[in-house]
Order: sequence, then C-alpha cells, then structure tokens
Amino acid sequence: MTKAKIIRARDVMEPRFVEMNGLITVTAAIETLRQQQANIIIVERRDADDVYGMVRLSDIATKVLAKDRAPSRVNLYEIMVKPVVSVPPCMDIRYCARLFDRLGLWDAPVIENEVVVGVLSCDQMVLQGMQS
Repeated sequence: MTKAKIIRARDVMEPRFVEMNGLITVTAAIETLRQQQANIIIVERRDADDVYGMVRLSDIATKVLAKDRAPSRVNLYEIMVKPVVSVPPCMDIRYCARLFDRLGLWDAPVIENEVVVGVLSCDQMVLQGMQS
C-alpha cells in the first residue's frame, strides 16, 4: 500500500496579499491592492499582544459599497474580520478543508512564527491541491 502524498498549506497558499495598518482608508487600500495585484488585506497587529485582522473584497462590497458608504471615509479597522482563524504552513490541506467546512470559512491567513506568510483559500486547495 502506498502512502498518499501530503499536500500542505504552504504548498498551495497564495503568497500575494497586502499587509496594512487598520487606519488606512478603503480607497487607499483598493489602490494598493490594484498595484500589488492582490485581493486580500491582512490588517497589521497594533502591538505584540494584538492579533491580525483580514479584509476581503467581499467585505468591501457588503460593508461599504452595498451600504453606500464613502470608501474615502471608511477605515479598514471598521470593516475587518478580527480575530481571524489561521492555519500553520505545515497543516495538511485535507484538515484545512475540514476546518474551513466546520467553521464556514473561505480563506484564512497562513501564519508561521507569528508572521503571515500567505493566505489559503478553498479555491487554491481544490485547484492546486487536487492535481494528480
């Protein structure tokens, strides 16, 4: 019997994300996302005792655009998800998928040594992780 190859979060995570201060406006954040060709914002910790936050494009759509709020007057901290569930880079994506299913997640930061190294999404787990 052959052992199945283990695919880890680090193997399929998206390394392109933008890390920003929570005081940045949505307008400035969108411009940076465009420049960096990313679609996830990790909101920086304020100090060593704080935790990361996260803003997705869908958060901007539902909390700013749909509510007709001016993006130049909304700060990231107002719309971020915090705290976020994170996964370690060594976690098997089968367990990541089960965790996402159980908690209703679509994506999560991959954190190693208290630093965000990437973002794992359901899309990436399926498209990259299920290749034969």
